[in-house]
Amino acid sequence: MRIAPLAIAVAVIGVLAPGAAPGADSTAIAPASDDRIVLSADGETLTGTNGGGGGSVGWLHNFDADTLAGIAAEHQTLFTSHWTFGSVNGAITRGAGDTRYSVYGDAHEGAGDDGPHAFHYSIEAVGVIGTFYRRLSVQLEDKRIDVETIHGNLPKVGLSYLWDPHLLTSLSYMYSLNGNLGTRLTGARIDKYGSSVNLLAGAAFGQASPVILGTVGSELVVLAPGHRLKEGYVGIDKLFPHLRSDLSLVADYQDLSGSKRATLTLTYIFHLGNNGKST
Repeated sequence: MRIAPLAIAVAVIGVLAPGAAPGADSTAIAPASDDRIVLSADGETLTGTNGGGGGSVGWLHNFDADTLAGIAAEHQTLFTSHWTFGSVNGAITRGAGDTRYSVYGDAHEGAGDDGPHAFHYSIEAVGVIGTFYRRLSVQLEDKRIDVETIHGNLPKVGLSYLWDPHLLTSLSYMYSLNGNLGTRLTGARIDKYGSSVNLLAGAAFGQASPVILGTVGSELVVLAPGHRLKEGYVGIDKLFPHLRSDLSLVADYQDLSGSKRATLTLTYIFHLGNNGKST
């Protein structure tokens, strides 16, 4: 495998485990109306390359406490590859009492090149989260990935439990159904919420590329095994209510069958208007 598709694959996998759906956090308390500017920057290393980095700028709007929409633009580089894309996302929550349902979706569309070849970048996801008894949440999601030579659907099922207002634990499993993703990932995450500081930590492991099969004579044999992924990440989010701002830092480490990638991402959120406040 050429280094460029592998680099893109590692980058895509990196957003699968730590990511959260907009509006999916069962502990979030959104204001009736809120506008946020979201800025992020990241730097990363990758085995056998000079690494890369990137940044994004976005806008999120709460139409009310149960309806969210946003747009963003992002640019990333990794070794000889670079890509730029725009994104849209939204979520709506309905229900009352102890049972609520959130439907969400997002789309990332753009393009890039790996040096000699241009490619299209497209990732879309839709999902639903049901929250029961204000503590247990069940997530069903389908993500479509079409990036460089990587394509396929990646369904996900997740369970989250809010033990008290300060502690949330989550488990997830993703299994690709078609294309050449060859992905089977199990993930776990814990979130600790405080009055001004939130902490998170998580891990994922499993297969993250397809096994290549072929024939020798009349026998079907494995020509190349699938790559194994081991990933861990930690993060901290600091709230600054008097500045109407949030600042978060997330460190992510992946080992994809010996190809190791480390990423550090800094995100700043500023709440606009008189109603702006950190949540």
